[in-house]
Amino acid sequence: MSAPQPADLRADCGRCFGICCVVPAFAASADFAIDKPAGTPCPNLGDDFRCGIHDRLRERGFPGCTVFDCFGAGQQVAQVTFGGRDWRGHPELVEPMRAVFPVMRALHELLWYVTEAAALRPGAPLDEELNRAGDALRALTRGSPDELRALDVDALRGEVNPVLSRAAERVRSRDGRAGLDRRGADLVGADLRRVDLRAANLRGAYLIGADLRDADLHLADLTGADLRGADLRGADLRGALFLTRAQLDAARGDHRTRVSASVGRPAHWSLPVTPVPRRTGPGPAGVASGRRRDRRG
Repeated sequence: MSAPQPADLRADCGRCFGICCVVPAFAASADFAIDKPAGTPCPNLGDDFRCGIHDRLRERGFPGCTVFDCFGAGQQVAQVTFGGRDWRGHPELVEPMRAVFPVMRALHELLWYVTEAAALRPGAPLDEELNRAGDALRALTRGSPDELRALDVDALRGEVNPVLSRAAERVRSRDGRAGLDRRGADLVGADLRRVDLRAANLRGAYLIGADLRDADLHLADLTGADLRGADLRGADLRGALFLTRAQLDAARGDHRTRVSASVGRPAHWSLPVTPVPRRTGPGPAGVASGRRRDRRG
């Protein structure tokens, strides 16, 4: 269901001066092999601003890097906000870039969802609302560093997310009915192989380590769903709504897993799958968690 996204909403690592390798802090964990303070270049970052172990990140203990997506915010900050000046040649820009990059990433992520929703053509008046939201977000991405730092990102999400949610509801109902509502549900380790997830609302759902083998996710809304370690072997995700590449990179699949060409297939899916222990407890079909988390509305 994903449509090809504009080039400015896809990361172009050759044009962003490795900002995502400098700005965030890393804590030594299963995701990162080392501690790295915020604003300090990762030791794997080369003089050419490229990762020296990019093709071996998982093997070297940096799987967290493989699931990060800036949605094109890196090159926007580097080439537009700061006019092509890099932080090595201009070390005084490290702190301003550190402040601006998270804001720009949030704008680009919202813009990615708005663009994706508009491509679904949910119909009037949502088409017009999405177009207006997209124009407004693009205008904000062209702001100065001071203007960007002054933005209230949470307020922007509060304005845009209801439109995205309504668009998803409209599209999910196109075949006559919307599916299960598991928005924000705790489905960690759940066995979902026999649950009908077509057109389901899984916005912000915890699907960590969930068993989704051979699942049909046609028209399922996966906005912000946490798919870390989810078993997607044989699953059909070609018609899923708002599925990002980062979500797939965090999950496990195989040669039978079907994804749209615009999202692409993670390279590590060709590796053997290591089982994730499943938490025991009531089945997900009859239990909806009272704890709700919807990171993108």
